[in-house]
Amino acid sequence: MNEQTTPKAENRMGTEPVNRLLLNMALPMMLSMMMQALYNVVDSIFVAKISEDALTAVSLGFPMQNLMIAFAVGLGVGVNALLSRSLGEHDQHMVDQSARQGLFLELCTAVVFMFIGVFASGAFVRSQTSSAPIIQDAVTYLRICIGICPFCFTAIYFERLLQATGRTKLSMIGQMTGAIVNIIMDPILIFGLLGFPAMGVAGAAAATVFGQFCGAMTAMFLHFRKNPEIHLTLRGFRPVGRVIGPILEVGVPSIIMASIGSLMTYCMNRILNGFTSTAVAVFGVYFKLQSFIFMPVFGLNNAMVPIIAYNYGARRPDRMRQTIRLSITFAVSIMLVGFALMQLIPQVFLGLFDASPDMLAIGVPALRTISISFIFAGFCVVTSSTFQALGKGTYSMFVSIARQLLVLIPSAWLLSRTGVLNAVWWSFPIAELMGVATCTLFFLHINKTIIRPMEQQA
Repeated sequence: MNEQTTPKAENRMGTEPVNRLLLNMALPMMLSMMMQALYNVVDSIFVAKISEDALTAVSLGFPMQNLMIAFAVGLGVGVNALLSRSLGEHDQHMVDQSARQGLFLELCTAVVFMFIGVFASGAFVRSQTSSAPIIQDAVTYLRICIGICPFCFTAIYFERLLQATGRTKLSMIGQMTGAIVNIIMDPILIFGLLGFPAMGVAGAAAATVFGQFCGAMTAMFLHFRKNPEIHLTLRGFRPVGRVIGPILEVGVPSIIMASIGSLMTYCMNRILNGFTSTAVAVFGVYFKLQSFIFMPVFGLNNAMVPIIAYNYGARRPDRMRQTIRLSITFAVSIMLVGFALMQLIPQVFLGLFDASPDMLAIGVPALRTISISFIFAGFCVVTSSTFQALGKGTYSMFVSIARQLLVLIPSAWLLSRTGVLNAVWWSFPIAELMGVATCTLFFLHINKTIIRPMEQQA
């Protein structure tokens, strides 16, 4: 039987003016995501100083690493959406069950990835390249990052619990702790500073795991000390299908969406390696650089999703609409800034990675062409997250499948048949246009079937 409890005071996600609420919740998340992006870039900058082959090795390992993060974040999105909606409905029993079942799912998935990291890394890397030095570095990197992954899952889980109750500043502290520790440890372990042995690529992986451990411990401590709206205990725990189901209903599409990104990266690596390994390195650098643009938007989304989900549960369509409008405006503005920077100073960004003349010749047109997709991406990211917040994660999944698997990869392969590497980069703007059209159609449907009926009943 569900326990219906009315809190002494309404959560601020239902009372605070939306523009101030969104900014107050989003700015800490955007800052923490920017720190995550900085960690990603700094990590690759240090690896690039080892050699271009080392940078290529880390780039080849990225799809599997990203797949692991996709599962951790996707499950977190499912927990976040159900938990925030339950808070809006004042259903304390479901709030607590969401947290318990979510932790169970995260830990089970972490165990699966530990086995994948140890036993499947070699086959995964060898399917992308035949270069022995690159294979050795990539496998070493993955076996550490994926084989010791429980801290990654734990950190993301507790950060999501803090976000679900609107405590984004505390979530920011957890994320930034992990990122800062990682940035500090990278040069120490890669180059052997302060008495540590020089570990090379293995050092980059070890720094990543240590940063995740510190982030997980910080987020866990903050949750148990500062998050009283969620009562997380494993006493008498057992899996509950009626709670796991709604978590997976939103979480699985999110996982699939991010996993499609990993599959896309894997396929692009294979296509680009047909030209030169330098093209693979350029693509890896692009992914690090674009995180500076996309991470603030993802931080905005992390704040937006619980606000929409909470007000959906509280039957406040006016606040939902205002949140969506503001989020789209902010996201598009951020992406336009990113587009301008990529057009004006791509060589400066590539220079951060000790780019060779060949890398510059390939990278400058690549960044300028791919960044055209930024113009459309902000709208797509926000609307896809809106679908998840309203429990329609399958819409987001379909958009991602259509954009990356049905359009981007086939377009890249067809353009690669021309023998012109620069033509391949145009597959990204082409795919993003498809994403805009699909997101618009789904959003109009959501507006007609969910938001407008709520307004009529108000």
